[in-house]
Amino acid sequence: MLNLDKDRFIKIQSGAVSFAGEARALMHRLLADGVERLYFMGTGGVQLLTLPAIELAERRTSFPVRGEYPAQVVLDPPAGLDRKSLVVIPSLSGTTRESVQLLSFLKQRGVRTLSLTGHSDTPLAREADFTFTNFAEDDTSSESFYLQSLLIVLALLAERGEYEDFDATVAELKRLPELLVGAKAAYEDSAAKLADTIKNETYHIFTGAGSVWPQAYYYGMCILEEMQWIRTRPVHAADFFHGTLELVEPGVSVFLFKGEDASRPLGDRVENFIKRYTDKVHVLDAASVELPGISPAVRKLISPIVLATLLERVSAHLEVLRNHPLTTRRYYKRVEY
Repeated sequence: MLNLDKDRFIKIQSGAVSFAGEARALMHRLLADGVERLYFMGTGGVQLLTLPAIELAERRTSFPVRGEYPAQVVLDPPAGLDRKSLVVIPSLSGTTRESVQLLSFLKQRGVRTLSLTGHSDTPLAREADFTFTNFAEDDTSSESFYLQSLLIVLALLAERGEYEDFDATVAELKRLPELLVGAKAAYEDSAAKLADTIKNETYHIFTGAGSVWPQAYYYGMCILEEMQWIRTRPVHAADFFHGTLELVEPGVSVFLFKGEDASRPLGDRVENFIKRYTDKVHVLDAASVELPGISPAVRKLISPIVLATLLERVSAHLEVLRNHPLTTRRYYKRVEY
């Protein structure tokens, strides 16, 4: 497979799954100590990777679980951001400026913090009340942060008696890193063809629903816009017929992501429509990926992880075909803003 270190990938994702026991113990401790609210506050794309876990919590528990933008929180904090709150701050670098500022702000208010980083000797890893570091880099971070945030929410649910299958789910997730490598290999030829098909496209609509909507948003904004300078229009499948449908015509590229949760019919509806009006339809379906030994219940939880791992293969080919490395930036961390 093009530019893929399989052993490195497996090690990183296995590291993410290894957080399960620590997450469960931490949730047990904090709930006993009076924590009543859970927030995820990441900056940029990493915050999108926490959204499936947040939505899972919203569907499974009345315990407040929310997402907030760090840069906005320090200017206009939400009500209840106090000692009874736990704020999870994910950051691959551990140095993200807005997140470091957020941590200082939260410490002044007595808010308890958990950092999730890819590097240990960093401000967020050193200064948060609790920290979990799992080395990762850009091409492996999506799956890692999806897994870590999922485990936090599953641990919360388990400690509240709202999820009885925590240990069984973790046992299945331990198999996932190897299975994802297999999924990459099986998709490699298709990824190369898709990258070749879209290499000269200047605009795409991205859509999806449920747990895969954040991946549609993430791939459009963080990969194609930031890393390839290609214009995109991410839109939730539930909103597709309230504006964006009028932009669909022959020649318009539309990416549809489909997961395996209860929101799948929303994707089906979009698919039935777009295939009638444009000749450039690209459907990525988590249900099409073989994952031996992963139960239907767990597959519903990991659809965005599966799609992220397939799309990494597309990105690997796209940067070569376009002669535009994914690390190339004009402005991000290069100019003052």
